Amino acid sequence: MSALSRDDVAHLAMLARIDLSDAELDRMLGELGVILESVALVQQAPIAAVEPMSHPLPLVNVSRPDVVRPSLTPTDALSGAPEVELQRFSVPRILDEE
Repeated sequence: MSALSRDDVAHLAMLARIDLSDAELDRMLGELGVILESVALVQQAPIAAVEPMSHPLPLVNVSRPDVVRPSLTPTDALSGAPEVELQRFSVPRILDEE
């Protein structure tokens, strides 16, 4: 069993701004204890010879090459805009100057 107390669970709930009843505190004490025990078990894994990695499988860059190709002109892109100003979408201001 972990060294987690009911007061520890109440403190964690307060930090997370979660309102727990007494029954929920008791239930969470058991559940968090199981989680902490599982983490402690995983930390015992023999990983000294394991090289750090970002992904368990080898990955290659699958993005396409950056090639210039035909696309919309600014006029075509803005053709459906309700309002245009200086070749840009014009939208109402929502923030003050401050």
